[in-house]
Amino acid sequence: MCAMRTLHFFEMKFTNKWIKSYRFLACTLITLLFMAHTAHWLNIPTLQRMENILYDLRLRTTVVNTIDPRIVIIDIDEESLAKEGRWPWRRDKLAYLVDMLFDYYNVKLLGFDVVFSEPDTSGGVELLEKMASGPLQKDSSFLSTLETMRPQLSYDDMFAKSLENRPVVLGYFASHITEKTPEVGMLPTPVAAADRYPFSPLLFEEKSYAGNLSKLQKAAMSGGFFNNPNVDEDGVYRRLPLLVNYNHQLYEALSLALFRTLLGMPEVKFITGEGYGKNNTDSQLEGLDIENFHIPVDQSSTLLVPYRGRQGSFSYISATDVLNGVVDVDKLKDKIVIVGTSAAGLLDLRVTPVQSLYAGVEVHANVLSGLLDQTIKSRPSYILAAELAELLLICLLSVFIFPRLPVILSAIIFAVFLASGIAFNFYCWAVWNIDTILATPITLLTGLYGIQIFFGFFFESRKKKQMGNMFGQYIPPELVEQMSQSDEEFSLKGESREMTVLFSDVRGFTTISEGMEPQELCELINGILTPVTRVIHDHKGTIDKYIGDAIMAFWGAPMHNPQHATYAVRAGLAILEALKTIQKDFKAKGWPEVDIGIGLNTGTMSVGNMGSQFRIAYTIMGDAVNLGSRLEGLTKQYGVKMIVSESTLLAAPEFTYRELDKVRVKGKHKPITIYEPLGVTADIGSEQLQILELLNQGLHNYRQQQWSAAQNIFEQLAGQYPHDKLYSIYLNRIAYYLESPPEADWDGAFTHTSK
Repeated sequence: MCAMRTLHFFEMKFTNKWIKSYRFLACTLITLLFMAHTAHWLNIPTLQRMENILYDLRLRTTVVNTIDPRIVIIDIDEESLAKEGRWPWRRDKLAYLVDMLFDYYNVKLLGFDVVFSEPDTSGGVELLEKMASGPLQKDSSFLSTLETMRPQLSYDDMFAKSLENRPVVLGYFASHITEKTPEVGMLPTPVAAADRYPFSPLLFEEKSYAGNLSKLQKAAMSGGFFNNPNVDEDGVYRRLPLLVNYNHQLYEALSLALFRTLLGMPEVKFITGEGYGKNNTDSQLEGLDIENFHIPVDQSSTLLVPYRGRQGSFSYISATDVLNGVVDVDKLKDKIVIVGTSAAGLLDLRVTPVQSLYAGVEVHANVLSGLLDQTIKSRPSYILAAELAELLLICLLSVFIFPRLPVILSAIIFAVFLASGIAFNFYCWAVWNIDTILATPITLLTGLYGIQIFFGFFFESRKKKQMGNMFGQYIPPELVEQMSQSDEEFSLKGESREMTVLFSDVRGFTTISEGMEPQELCELINGILTPVTRVIHDHKGTIDKYIGDAIMAFWGAPMHNPQHATYAVRAGLAILEALKTIQKDFKAKGWPEVDIGIGLNTGTMSVGNMGSQFRIAYTIMGDAVNLGSRLEGLTKQYGVKMIVSESTLLAAPEFTYRELDKVRVKGKHKPITIYEPLGVTADIGSEQLQILELLNQGLHNYRQQQWSAAQNIFEQLAGQYPHDKLYSIYLNRIAYYLESPPEADWDGAFTHTSK
């Protein structure tokens, strides 16, 4: 039996240890995966999709939804196509459009979200020149007319002339794929040479381009690419690079070119810092500085598009209305104008976080607006370290806090941390303009909390069952529940610790039992032991054994309890209160009146499974236990119901005690002081305190062999309380010592020779 219990203990300890190890290992591995994803060492597509969804949600929740009056979009819309003809329009019409915008409407800046990579041959100049070099080469009249008409029929020249000396930015297309004809048209002047900057390998590298005709690009003030090489995997335009690397030169996006042109083409200064993550370099791009305007970008020069709201955040004016001069001048005067299209047939509609079909030209307008307002969301270089620290903190929280808390409290803390994390993330986004991950920490926190619940369910269920098997017969179910939720390791093996023991015995039970039938006697015993046991359980005590009509209980094991003495004294006082109810019930049944004696002692005891190969029990042993039994026996001699030792008094000082005597119990040579607990000090009245003070003075006189003074005090107390046996005891002793004085080295202790 002992071997089986020992095996059961080691099996429980081994299993619990491995359950905790598996839980810790699972949480650690998941956290490392999430950290690797955050650091871009690996990609978890589901997490990325969730991040994109929450990014879009934050953006839609915080957009300003106002119209920027500084920027106007000249829209090549369906109405313009219907009235002016299908696209592309003749360049003379575009020249007229440019002239109208600058000469009539006095716009501040003009950008084209359109590329003009092919010459306009609709004027027929090529055919006429072919005729002039062929059959009509000798026709002087024809040749003269051709020279006169050439400027009017060369629409590209007309368009180029309209662009000259005006703040115009042309758009072009760059591609990361090598086309059959890798270079079409002309690129604008690059921003800088890529080889000068160590961060340039991290920029998007383009392989080909479709630029504007050289005569047009030379006439324009600047140019920028309008395509987006950094569209997310779900096809949504959330980010836009401001720079790309082509043939070892850095070229700017259309929105950045417009911004620089508006400021007078200032130099671009690069802000760099130490990198983190998979693609870190010694000098990683963090931002651009242009005329004291700070533009936060990531290592690939990508910024987060600062959408103002759904399509329509900028005024749209139909191109045909501008051509026909029907637009009020005030709507365009001193405005930044971008020519683009919202017509579905021209295929410039994009998917964005704020709208599924969104005009591409408005994406550039949003970026330009954000650059002017300095409202670009940023991801500083340090944010990755902060995100990794956040994930690590979540792991530590889940591993070391959640398992130690009750289910309800852990659920509350989980909800608080979840809500706080979301709120702080939105605060960083809305107030500090910082974009940081949200789905990853939310998912990690939820996942790790779920793991704790999963493992905790099986672990606690198993632990409760094991605790019940080990201790259920000794301690109350409530304490088994508390033990199962504790991280303390419990065992049945022997150990030594400070505890408090209680012995309770029914006075004169032998006499009572002689006059009762066995069945009735059994009911009487149960009527006493049941409520007493309930009191002990209510005060977190462990029942050691029932010895006939007696009960032995202890505090401080199997679960450590630093207040074991306090709980024991409270239990003893509560048993005496319960005795009143027991006596009332017995009287109603016609049973004899019963009384109880209680002894308490605190000290070092051995506790554990003890017994033989045939029978074993979880019990306590030691001199301190024996003393508790002796104290219970002394209650009859002093006429009190409860006696505690001095060590119990010192361990439970919140009670008021009456000193009874200084005694040597049977089997002990060293004297001890014994006390009767009267109750919690706060509940003791002033009259009772005066009596105690008088008693203490009497005891002092008695031990100093001042017999007359002591006799006067005890006679006074006996006169007030004639039924209190204690005062009679001392009066009898004093009378004896007056006739037979004690020895000179008398220490004031009385020696008891019986148990």
